[in-house]
Amino acid sequence: MKYIFTAIAVMTMTLASAQEIDKTALKMALEWQFATYPESRLQDVYKNFYQEHFGPEHIITDTAAVRNYLNRELAAMGDQRNNIYFEFIGLEGNYVRVYLDAIANGKITADQLLKAFVESANEHKKPATNWASMWEAIIEAVDEIKPGFGEEERETLNQASLENQAVHHSQAYNAAYHPHYRIVKREIFEQQLKNQLQTQISNDCGKNAPPY
Repeated sequence: MKYIFTAIAVMTMTLASAQEIDKTALKMALEWQFATYPESRLQDVYKNFYQEHFGPEHIITDTAAVRNYLNRELAAMGDQRNNIYFEFIGLEGNYVRVYLDAIANGKITADQLLKAFVESANEHKKPATNWASMWEAIIEAVDEIKPGFGEEERETLNQASLENQAVHHSQAYNAAYHPHYRIVKREIFEQQLKNQLQTQISNDCGKNAPPY
């Protein structure tokens, strides 16, 4: 009897989580990704919403190691830049991808982004919505927009969702867009980076202002 009540409780929580998802907003977010990044594969869709759901995931204690990795990535970027400085991700934009182009083009400093990233990781709280339920809703919305999209990836991604696993960007996405960024919590982004980035972008107007 105990196990029956447990199963019912889990089902109730899953249904409640699914009902809280704004399906119209979800479709709009998906349509934006397909329009902005047409080379996206299903795993890139997964990554987009997963990053908003879980944020940077892990508390950061070794700031020096994170700084060294950031410096190495900046050095490896070369001229493979998109000149995109930031974008809100996922369903509600609770997290922001801040692109390393913003550092490479002198809009913010590496120290500023590092500080925002570390604080975002250390302030992250476990989301209330079940990720597997969220992913199920995403797949339903995908099928309304692009029926059967990523069919060959679904079994692997469905299993990943059940285990709350992260995934990498697809090879196609990496080849097309060369993504280099850090995830920053929206509140921290707005407090520490947004005004400076928007001012710098505004100053670029009349030159070659990047998309954002």
